[in-house]
Amino acid sequence: MAKEKLTKTKIEKLTKPGVYSDGAGLFLRVRVGGSKSWHFIWKKDGKRSEKALGPYPGFSTRPVTLELAREKADEIRERLARGQDVESDKEKGERPTFRDIMRDVIDIKQKASKNAKHAAQWAMTLETYAKALHARPVGEITLANVADCLKPIWSEKPETADRTRMRIATVMDAAKVHGHYQGDNPAAWKGGLEHLLPARSKLTRGHHAALDYKAMPKTMKALRASSGVSARAVEFAALTAGRSGEIRGAVWGEIDFDAAVWIIPKERMKAGVEHRVPLSARAVEILREREPHATGALIFEGGKEGQPISDTAMVKALRLASGTGDTLHGLRSTFRDWAGDETHYPRDVAEAALAHAVRDKTEAAYRRSDALGKRRALMTDWAAYCGKDAEPKS
Repeated sequence: MAKEKLTKTKIEKLTKPGVYSDGAGLFLRVRVGGSKSWHFIWKKDGKRSEKALGPYPGFSTRPVTLELAREKADEIRERLARGQDVESDKEKGERPTFRDIMRDVIDIKQKASKNAKHAAQWAMTLETYAKALHARPVGEITLANVADCLKPIWSEKPETADRTRMRIATVMDAAKVHGHYQGDNPAAWKGGLEHLLPARSKLTRGHHAALDYKAMPKTMKALRASSGVSARAVEFAALTAGRSGEIRGAVWGEIDFDAAVWIIPKERMKAGVEHRVPLSARAVEILREREPHATGALIFEGGKEGQPISDTAMVKALRLASGTGDTLHGLRSTFRDWAGDETHYPRDVAEAALAHAVRDKTEAAYRRSDALGKRRALMTDWAAYCGKDAEPKS
């Protein structure tokens, strides 16, 4: 079999995703996005096997040059010729499985988490839905492995599936940091799984039933017709795209009326980062209406003094107004669907309005502000849309 088909010049020019042979089992894999890595592929007793040899220079701090890749390939060929295992005993001892890294990550998450329930869900997701990856050496997990793992739940449980994908990605990131994995993260969506799985926007919604945004004006009209504190809390939640817990725990000290901004401290945010919410005119009006009824720090106080309105009361008010089985969290999806379908605001502005963490590290590094001005325009338009049928016609 011909060897040494590749040259450094040829490799530098390779940009199309694919597998390129250097001969005699040595291959260079070019992935979507341009990263390149070496692999040795062979067959024994009719069974195909593959061993990753490392990333090509320019894609890692521990690169494998063409010359080094050929040396590694020669060592493998010699072992195969002698009938020996491709990996040495030392290498076998340094091959942690996905489960090994997963348990370390879960342990760290549980110790660092402020929310015991969230930490338990994190562990359950990986234990249950990433089971197909558990026994695999983490260094050998491929994009196809992750896709096959997610396919059984991708269409039926899209919310759970995407959470599982993100958590698998975290485990693979940890493996990479410890030197057990090289190359692109096989659980990454952009440039990876997006080519193997349908986009979530094309799937049915997962856990949280969401109101169709076209029904929001009618629902808002019904909410405004009610004088109850629960209806005001739901309306405020819809106008700010806030989470139920953020609304229920809101206190007067977080409101800057002069700037028309609600500043939620990091201690109350899911991502642990302070979030500034631009308030529309109607949102400010709701707060002004609540002021005379205040008996303490809470804005939306329930029946008991010092206690917030209950989640149950808010859900009941929402369903009474909408006539459907919607959830409070689903209102965030309603807002996001409207922003994506009916406006030209950039995706990152809508995501920032939802206080979603930036997953892409490069994007996060360059985003120096929280785009408050752009978000104010977005939330003003949203409030106008929600309220277009809210006022009774004279």
